[in-house]
Amino acid sequence: MIIVDTELKKREASGRPVKVALIGAGFMARGVANQIINSVPGMKLVAIANRTIATAARAWREAGVEDFKEVASLGQLNDRIAKGTSVMTDDAMLLCEADDIDVLIEVTGAIEFGAQFAMKAIACGKDVVTMNAELDATIGSVIRRHADRAGVIFSVSDGDQPGVQMNLYRFVKSIGLTPLVCGNIKGLQDPYRNPTTQKDFAAKWGQNPYMVTSFADGSKISFEQACVANATGMSVEMRGMRGGDFDGHVDELCHCGRYDVATLRALGGVVDYTVKSKPSPGVFVLATHDDPKQKHMLNLYKLGPGPLYSFYTPYHLCHFEVPLSAARVALFRDPVLSADHPCVDVISIAKEDLRAGDMLDAIGGYKTYGECEIYPVSRAQNLLPQGLAEGCRMTRDLPRDSVITYADVELPPGRLCDTLRNEQDGLFALP
Repeated sequence: MIIVDTELKKREASGRPVKVALIGAGFMARGVANQIINSVPGMKLVAIANRTIATAARAWREAGVEDFKEVASLGQLNDRIAKGTSVMTDDAMLLCEADDIDVLIEVTGAIEFGAQFAMKAIACGKDVVTMNAELDATIGSVIRRHADRAGVIFSVSDGDQPGVQMNLYRFVKSIGLTPLVCGNIKGLQDPYRNPTTQKDFAAKWGQNPYMVTSFADGSKISFEQACVANATGMSVEMRGMRGGDFDGHVDELCHCGRYDVATLRALGGVVDYTVKSKPSPGVFVLATHDDPKQKHMLNLYKLGPGPLYSFYTPYHLCHFEVPLSAARVALFRDPVLSADHPCVDVISIAKEDLRAGDMLDAIGGYKTYGECEIYPVSRAQNLLPQGLAEGCRMTRDLPRDSVITYADVELPPGRLCDTLRNEQDGLFALP
């Protein structure tokens, strides 16, 4: 951060801002737009794409910008950006082809659209920073391979829990410890929540009820922790992670008997979460050190006698930190979090009794909730990733809490996300 803000100030002083475009104009995207426009010197938001153009206009206006134009062609887009005019479009793919955009920031949460957009951006040689944990957890490893071959970056953003955990993980490793748990702190976990039960909360904060439900039913945290696992090589101790209530401070996790260090080492570390822990909301990393001299000093510095040492960040600031992710990519070629290989998958579990012919709805809906599972187990058991569940039609009845397999559904035809998932499965052979 200290390096990034210094370099952004240099860009501001030289009149060469990092130029970014935003894909999506929902609750979170509008926050990102406002942050860039009003709080990030050395960065310029040049374009916003959204399928509903009025919502893109709302994003500009909420950030205090009144002079913006709609464009419908690549020529118009390039001309307006060159003239310094703020633009909006309902065709996100135009932004991939623009001449003068450094980083594309994708904030949609949609997996099929996200896959199409990511592949188009990569083909056009554009870097992408995404807040789409669902996309990255489902097919991020194969998208990363395409990005690597094209010489561009596809990165999950800072601000949300996966990026904050990855920053902490990198810090802990950089001072010589071995991270063994990357954890996420939740306030609520109920797999049977749905958009009806969460409607009032969503309305209070101006958010999408499906997105809010994904926070409550465990799907979102599963996607977030799968992102971290696939970037670090970590695993899970069990289906669904250990999870559960822990009404204490995360420092106490080091000596409460929750984790066995030998098991954690054997698994190469694990991702996990707790409910109702302090500090909330926040993230934590539990790590070990093998040097007795350094263990003595960690005890002196009030981290305790070990063998586990607790490090935590007591907040995640979402849209506030997203622009810094784009700056890291553009200025230093430093992705915040990028999937290396698939270690953990998010599988589909029936939220209610399902009947043959039922259409599975979106993440955070009425039909499914997601849980983490080891990727090889998901593959071997032919389990349906929750990131691919929307639009699938049930071919047989299943009771609530049943795991849904590919054999239980009919996939929608012609989806790029399915093609990429098949490619990913082919790239990473089962052990």
